[in-house]
Amino acid sequence: MVTPHIMSGFFEELQRRKVYRVAAAYIVAAGFLIQIASASFPAWELPNWSLRLVIVLLLIGFPIALILAWAYDITARGIQITPTTGAHRRRNLVLLIITAVIVSAAAGFFLLPRTVWHNVDKSVAVLPFQNMSSDPENAYFADGIQEEVLTRLAKIADLKVISRASTQQYQSEPGNLAEIAKQLGVANILEGSVQKAGNQVRVNVHLVNVQTGSQLWAETYDRKLSDIFAVESEIAKGIAESLQATLTGREEQALAAQSTNNPEAYDAYLRGLAFEARSNYSSDALFKAIEFYDLAVRLDPNFALAWARLSGAHALLYFNRGETTDARRDAAKEALENAQRLQPNSPETLLFLGYYQYWVLHDYGMAKATFARVSKMLPGNSEVSYALGAIARREGHWAESLAYWERGLALDPRNTVLLTEVAFTYAALRQFPEAMKLYDRALDILPNELFLMASKASIYQAEGNLQEAARLLVQVNEQTDSNPAVRVKLAQLRLERNQTEAIRFVQSRQARLHFDSPMDKGIKQGGIALIERVAGDSASAKAAAEQARNTLEPLRKDQPGNTYVAAALAVVYAMLDEKDLALREAERAITLVSSSKDRLSGPGFEENLALVEMIVGENSRAISTLTRLVQTPYSGWLYSPAPITPALLRLDPVWDPLRADPAFQKLCQEKQD
Repeated sequence: MVTPHIMSGFFEELQRRKVYRVAAAYIVAAGFLIQIASASFPAWELPNWSLRLVIVLLLIGFPIALILAWAYDITARGIQITPTTGAHRRRNLVLLIITAVIVSAAAGFFLLPRTVWHNVDKSVAVLPFQNMSSDPENAYFADGIQEEVLTRLAKIADLKVISRASTQQYQSEPGNLAEIAKQLGVANILEGSVQKAGNQVRVNVHLVNVQTGSQLWAETYDRKLSDIFAVESEIAKGIAESLQATLTGREEQALAAQSTNNPEAYDAYLRGLAFEARSNYSSDALFKAIEFYDLAVRLDPNFALAWARLSGAHALLYFNRGETTDARRDAAKEALENAQRLQPNSPETLLFLGYYQYWVLHDYGMAKATFARVSKMLPGNSEVSYALGAIARREGHWAESLAYWERGLALDPRNTVLLTEVAFTYAALRQFPEAMKLYDRALDILPNELFLMASKASIYQAEGNLQEAARLLVQVNEQTDSNPAVRVKLAQLRLERNQTEAIRFVQSRQARLHFDSPMDKGIKQGGIALIERVAGDSASAKAAAEQARNTLEPLRKDQPGNTYVAAALAVVYAMLDEKDLALREAERAITLVSSSKDRLSGPGFEENLALVEMIVGENSRAISTLTRLVQTPYSGWLYSPAPITPALLRLDPVWDPLRADPAFQKLCQEKQD
């Protein structure tokens, strides 16, 4: 039994040996070390067990420190061993060890369950900035500031940044941030407003952690327009610091970069960005973007970023907007060379170099290498994954393409253009259920978007479900401006063998038809001729084909490398009974874009050849071509929005001249895996 006398002697011994002092010093030092570890370990992204390990080691060290203090004395002659002879001293040592272990165990029981932290979630979405200016036309300025902040954030590898295409659908200062964060897959949301009046700008921003509901950071900037770059940099730095993002030296330089000293040039650039954001299906908007980018570089010839975007806009027109001209190609090249002269190694210059290599030169190998380099410089930019996915698709690397698309969707989960591209890829592979799911995701975001509804309808057509396709196309009428939606509607009427309604539909549109380009006009005229031919009106079909010929032949001379002109002209020649010209032009289209060079579009020009072969009476050659194509992934053909399937071959009256052939009948009955 431990008596009061024994305990009194024990405490006197502790005091004499200065064990109290050592214990107090140890507890203070241990607490300080735990505080440092608690603050620094999460920033270093160390796991929870690392802090627990530090605490356990400190708890083990406490009895050891007390035993050492008991056993040794610090004297004028140095450290001396304290005598421990005598039963009472050995008993006191045992009591010391027991007490130290109990204290350590109690401290561990209290501290260890509380040493759990959650690593800072460094995902962020920047919602559209509210335009607080009295002039509603200044909305482009607020949009541009949001885009520029996002561009800077995307250069920080330690952050996950949702792209603007996924955030622009939300209103400024929306009500349910938690739901938006869930939809975008982020923990933090930045909201802001911009007020521009003359040369003065006020930018108000606040960063909210949606999981805790706490405001992490907020700031108001009242600056002159010439200081707007500094504001954008400070906002990006404020977000990075609040989310404890680690910045490399190169990233810090990128955040502070200023692309122009000319406020008027920057204003024109922001206007160009606004139009480019609306140019997905509108060449008119792209032309306006070019106009403002061109103004920006005229106001400041050293504005490398504007030169780079100007090159990209020209290259996009050259690639898929019917502008395959030397002038358009040279404009893209000249703008790119100016950007390279000014900032050859900037991520933006390299990004649009990659697009030039892809869209203009069609050098997929060089483009992939360039985009791979850019991806290291812009780790948070979904556009790079988008480009790499598009290139892999054209190379026929379908699984690789889908992996890139999915990576892009992680940064851009509500980007309907990206969702459509992934769906389009699955449709090209004839994996129609997967394509349907993605179109449904896009329609959840934009429920009444006719282009998306028509795209989904084209899947039903390819599966032979014309009833569901018709339901989705009810809203597509003579007033519809979406050319892709009209294309699917005309395919629907053709598949339903309702040629009378198809002709009426086309005639109703002709008076108000707007053609983006002469190529677009010629292709539409050829489509009208094909409808009338299927309807059995040979005279009207030849008249329409003659009109198409008059439109397309001058384009052939001006744009000898335009594959779509060659393909459309081949069908027109076939309907005008000019067999040799038709076959020659169809083969030329395949030479321009062969399946070996372009796995996505190339087979579509082979389907065009099959149509020409059938029209000119080469039925067995046409069936042979179709037999190969029905097993080949590709995107579709000029007048059909999906790759051929047994269902389409059964339903489409275009192929009626082949219908009596047993080989074609067998082809129509084949099942897809």
